[in-house]
Amino acid sequence: MHAAVRERRFILSTTKETKKKKVDELVERLSRAKSFILTDFQGLTVAEISELRQNMKDSGSEYKVCKNTLLRIALGDATFKEQLTDALKGCTGVVFGYEDPIVAVKRTIEYAEKNEKFKLKHGVVEGKVYSPTELKEISKLPSKNVLLGMLLGGMSSPLTKMAYAMQAVNSKLLYALEALKNKKAQ
Repeated sequence: MHAAVRERRFILSTTKETKKKKVDELVERLSRAKSFILTDFQGLTVAEISELRQNMKDSGSEYKVCKNTLLRIALGDATFKEQLTDALKGCTGVVFGYEDPIVAVKRTIEYAEKNEKFKLKHGVVEGKVYSPTELKEISKLPSKNVLLGMLLGGMSSPLTKMAYAMQAVNSKLLYALEALKNKKAQ
């Protein structure tokens, strides 16, 4: 066999292996992510993408540039795969939100508003596909931690009032008993 043919076969097999590893990495990221947002990064400089990556990292998210074909393969049999087909064209970057899905959306929207070249395509938050307009509405929601705090505050308020009421009843009873004791002692 000619040396050039052998070398070409080696390169092709290495390329297939590399692509398989990238697909596996994407599958792993998608399975861990509570949300992910497809973006168009065309026109961004390396410095701007680095800044975006750092912003995402600070919020428990990650930004990766992906090949559309590999991302399509990584999505596998996801129910929303067909809804994302139109978004998997052109330059595609993905924001993976691992911790709080709302925080990842907020950070992505903030960056898009700051940099006109950065565009949102579609997003998936907890298994449901959203358009860029819907993602902007989602970004206005409080984060999960704030919502939990509001819920606990709402739940603890009636309990606190009840505790104060019971304490007041006990205090009044003690005052009444003390007054009765003093009256009998006289």
